[in-house]
Amino acid sequence: METLETLFAIVRTLRSENGCAWDRKQTPETMWKCLAEETYELEEAIAKQDMQHVCEELGDVLFQLVFILEIFQERQAFTLSDVVEQVAKKMIRRHPHVYADAKVSTDQELFLQWEAIKVLENKGNGQKRTSALDSVPKGMPALIRALKVSKCAVKEGFDWDDIHGILDTVKEEIKEFESALKSGDQNEAAMEFGDILFTLVNVARVAQFHPETALSSSTAKFEGRFRLMEKELKENKVRLKDLSKHQIDLLWTRAKQSYERQFSL
Repeated sequence: METLETLFAIVRTLRSENGCAWDRKQTPETMWKCLAEETYELEEAIAKQDMQHVCEELGDVLFQLVFILEIFQERQAFTLSDVVEQVAKKMIRRHPHVYADAKVSTDQELFLQWEAIKVLENKGNGQKRTSALDSVPKGMPALIRALKVSKCAVKEGFDWDDIHGILDTVKEEIKEFESALKSGDQNEAAMEFGDILFTLVNVARVAQFHPETALSSSTAKFEGRFRLMEKELKENKVRLKDLSKHQIDLLWTRAKQSYERQFSL
């Protein structure tokens, strides 16, 4: 059975004097970019429900993590055991209803318990925050960061009454976006478009699904349908640009039906 030590051994070989010049010069900062890319490839595989690629991409992500950890081990900053011990203690500490005698009856109680523990952890670490938003990393992708910022605001009591209120706001934001388009002010239109996206992120939050996952799945679905269209066009030796709007609509309908059949098997 393969273990993490197998991966650590590979990394050590690659970074050795007789290894690879590229691997030897890597740092946690440069490897983070590789990890980010692999993470997005994993996300794509999950969205497409491609189990073979999910397995492969999980391996790629794991390898990047091992690579970064090995660099810190080389610097004698910490070891794998330190990382495992720290996260294990944290997860046990944050689940007192499982590992201790705490009682929670609802998802809301579970959420409040989790947040209260995190607050105590931050105080114990001596972290001083001037805003409820200080915990949100600025380098996050915009859609994910919007959700994080929204959740932080909600914790402080700033929220809509219900999802219908958010949907009403979406409608208002769309009207403001249309008005900005008519005015010809591109900067204003971009800002209003951003407001639409930010509000829709909150729709997803209240509906209890992740907007990034939803968008990834929707994009994967569109990509699958479009590729089927391309396949039919290639078989018939026809260019999409040469078709009428009606013909394109029919082609798209067939692609949608074919795509749905694939996932219903």
